[in-house]
Amino acid sequence: MAGRPRSFDRDNALSSALKVFWAKGYADASVTDLTSAMGINAPSLYAAFGSKEDLFREAVRLYSDTEGASLWASMRDAPTAREAIEGLLLATANAGGQCGRPQGCLVALSGVNPDALPDKACRDVRQVRTDSMAAMRERLETAKTAGELSASADPAAIAAFYLTVQQGMTFRAREGAGSDELTATARAAMLAWDGLAGLRRS
Repeated sequence: MAGRPRSFDRDNALSSALKVFWAKGYADASVTDLTSAMGINAPSLYAAFGSKEDLFREAVRLYSDTEGASLWASMRDAPTAREAIEGLLLATANAGGQCGRPQGCLVALSGVNPDALPDKACRDVRQVRTDSMAAMRERLETAKTAGELSASADPAAIAAFYLTVQQGMTFRAREGAGSDELTATARAAMLAWDGLAGLRRS
């Protein structure tokens, strides 16, 4: 006998679950919260996604492929490393000013208390953060080879600085900071560029 077809859209259900995890975090997002937002019952959730942890892991991947990809587009597309970094910060500021969606970064917020995450989910979140740092560092190393940075510049240190700023902006957004404040933070951080890049002249 053929199995009963699903009566819900899996992609839409996953998108709804993402918003719950984004707003509440893994530990505080109950199965009831999730099923209510997804419009399904608990057995359907487990049949379609396996477990709450598996659902969260899929939500993290969806976030990285959508929200994350949008924020980090400049890292790939900007013509210079400076514009790539500035583009990331300004995109983060703009996201912080959008209404009708959770504020902050799902990955950064989830990583604040890793002990609250199951092992596989914790590894996934750490991997996303590691990949983000690696992408920024690689962009800066390419820029150094191309002469955009001085020979004394440290791409790893620059990447750590700007990723720290970007993550801090996402926490301020979660606390209610608007796009004006976040944009000012981005502009202030970019004032450090010449010194970090070894381009400051006496």
